[in-house]
Amino acid sequence: MSKKNTSLRNDLQYKRDRQRVKRKKAFGIVKVSVATLIAAFFAILFLTPIILTITNSFMASSEISSNYGSVFATNANGGKVYISEKVTLKFIPDIVSFSQYITVLFKSPEYLLKFWNSVILVGPIVFFQLAVACLASYGFTRYRGKLRSMIFFSYVILMLMPYQVTLVPNYLVSDKLQILDTNWAIWLPGIFSPFAVYLLTKFMRRIPDGVMEAAMIDGANEWQIFRKICLPLCKGAICSATILVFIDYWNMVEQPLILLSDPEKHPLSVFLSKINAGEIGLAFAVATIYMVPSLLIFLYGEEYLVDGITYQGGVKG
Repeated sequence: MSKKNTSLRNDLQYKRDRQRVKRKKAFGIVKVSVATLIAAFFAILFLTPIILTITNSFMASSEISSNYGSVFATNANGGKVYISEKVTLKFIPDIVSFSQYITVLFKSPEYLLKFWNSVILVGPIVFFQLAVACLASYGFTRYRGKLRSMIFFSYVILMLMPYQVTLVPNYLVSDKLQILDTNWAIWLPGIFSPFAVYLLTKFMRRIPDGVMEAAMIDGANEWQIFRKICLPLCKGAICSATILVFIDYWNMVEQPLILLSDPEKHPLSVFLSKINAGEIGLAFAVATIYMVPSLLIFLYGEEYLVDGITYQGGVKG
């Protein structure tokens, strides 16, 4: 009897365990499904403006005016009017038209001029900010002391401050240096921005000290350690910083508005906000062109962006 009771108990326990495992699997499937649906909802929600901008850039001016004209309508005094009718967002154009792109690329050189203004302003900032950040981060990593800690702490404080807080000091310093209304007024604050220094310093500190000590034993000097060990190991972090810095300055508005009084030197990000109601279609086309560099850089460096933020240091075998 005891053997039979034991076997019955084992069978019951086995069935209970199987049911528990099945419940856990079912709960896991439901959990993943709900999380996927929520993620898909927010993905669609965030992608909708981008898709709307791209598809509407292929609409004719007349179609765009009939769809969204009431949104941008103004009264006699130039103010906005109350929208009395329902505005329907249209994703698929009735007739695909490239007239907006033809106007932007061939008939209105001012748009391309503003685009190249953006490139000229952002390119040097990204390159030299990363160069300064790599050198400064190596110094913060290799040399310890109270002075280093104070300087790094000041970097963190500056990074936490929004740009609007430092805008007046930047204006005063630029005025004192007589570089207002020149590209240097944008370049210099951008090149010495603390964000990339903070990100790369935190990353370099995760590299084991034993790696650098082994290189010093083999006869490597500081420059060789920096160039042949730190930079290759920090490739992910450098790519992450490049993407984030580029997107941040590619979309800048306040800096050129305050520091550049000449509208001819303004980037496309500022010019987009000044497009009037009669150029809604052009605004869609210009915005689409303006998104291309950011999207390409993000898609190219997506894996580096994730790697650079989550990588914990060390040498890969």
